[in-house]
Amino acid sequence: MALTTAAQARTSFDLKSASLPVVAVLLKTTDAAQFAADLAERVADAPGFFDNDPVLIDLAPVRESEDTIDFVAIVAELRRHSTLPVAVRGGSPAQMEAARAAGLAAAPDAPPARAEAPAPVQEVVREVIREVEVEVEVVREVPMPGPGTVVVDKPLRSGQQVYARGADLVVMAVVSFGAEVIADGNIHVYAPLRGRAIAGARGNTEARIFSTCLEPQLVSIAGIYRTTETELPADVRGKPAQVRLEGEKLLIEPLA
Repeated sequence: MALTTAAQARTSFDLKSASLPVVAVLLKTTDAAQFAADLAERVADAPGFFDNDPVLIDLAPVRESEDTIDFVAIVAELRRHSTLPVAVRGGSPAQMEAARAAGLAAAPDAPPARAEAPAPVQEVVREVIREVEVEVEVVREVPMPGPGTVVVDKPLRSGQQVYARGADLVVMAVVSFGAEVIADGNIHVYAPLRGRAIAGARGNTEARIFSTCLEPQLVSIAGIYRTTETELPADVRGKPAQVRLEGEKLLIEPLA
């Protein structure tokens, strides 16, 4: 009987390696209070941006700093904003030891950049991971959104929010002032866009925003945003227009 039980125990599970998308937080300050303030400001522009995503803290920018990092406080802030800090990389030996004491695992350092060999003639299918740095030192390492479209055919009133996770978003009615539309891909509004539009919410810098009547409170692509504090040019205000990202600058252009 004992032998049978032992055999069952040995076959009750398997151990396999796994590769999962994570959020890489590129830490550029050792000041936990400053980090907390910047993170709160960033996520305020995109509620629901995090969804219990695993987090890797990258210490490369502060590796040479002699200041003590309060990993307990940083981990607490990340958890407060619906993330799951699990690992740390790139720090000095003292920093890595402090991170381990706070319950974080040590992850391998990011590999150095290298020139790629010419692609073979045959087709190769591979997963692509993007790293996109945004304003509050959050670097997202996530797969590009897959195909898919969410269609909304009713007006969105103030206080309402629609998030097309991993997809484009098409809105066939007005997005009122105070309403919010978010998509990991593109956003198309075939009506007045008067609320907030956040495209490429999880780091897609190729995402765009289109509207037949552009009058937004805020437009954002991959974390780069513009508010109504800066008035839109007359050739796009209230007219068909698109918003796209060029480098770290938002371009707002008329639609022909």
